Amino acid sequence: MVKVAAVQLTVGRGDGRTIKKADQYMEAAAAKGAKIVCFSELFAWPWFPAEKSDAPFESAEEPGGPITGQLAKLAAKHKVAVVCPFFERGDEGRYYNSVAILDARGETKGVYRKMHVPALPSWEEQHYFAPGDKGFGVFEVEGVPIGVQLGWDNFFPEGFRCLALGGAHIVFMPTAAAFASQERWLAMA
Repeated sequence: MVKVAAVQLTVGRGDGRTIKKADQYMEAAAAKGAKIVCFSELFAWPWFPAEKSDAPFESAEEPGGPITGQLAKLAAKHKVAVVCPFFERGDEGRYYNSVAILDARGETKGVYRKMHVPALPSWEEQHYFAPGDKGFGVFEVEGVPIGVQLGWDNFFPEGFRCLALGGAHIVFMPTAAAFASQERWLAMA
């Protein structure tokens, strides 16, 4: 049995408060016995895929970059594993909507890349992200095999089946499913 915590933050771009809030929530989760903390999809940024723009590409990082690196330090500080969604800069000019799986020492156990990338109003993700190319990995954290399904992946059963067959006991499903703009939602209704 392992206790997990889900954290959803309101964020402001570039003001440093996001990591400070993440630290506070991780500390509170650890104090209540959580061993794994999961953040929401692309938690460190306002929902930029709502519209097409080239500006967000400047924020993309490799694993161990600004967001994942700071969360790794916090994981070690609070002795909790972390499911850390981030905007990944991959090889050959590709970008991914990804999750770094960090253990309680802050070490990266692996990276999951979102497989199903939508192109819908308020989810212009195909402008930003390539489909994942790493498959449905199972990662061992805190003695528990876990898997990840990110956002739109949750609507497709194959990933869950692969993770179950791979031995996952817990599947984390970070998402940013709330509409980025109420005005957009009302215009679509």
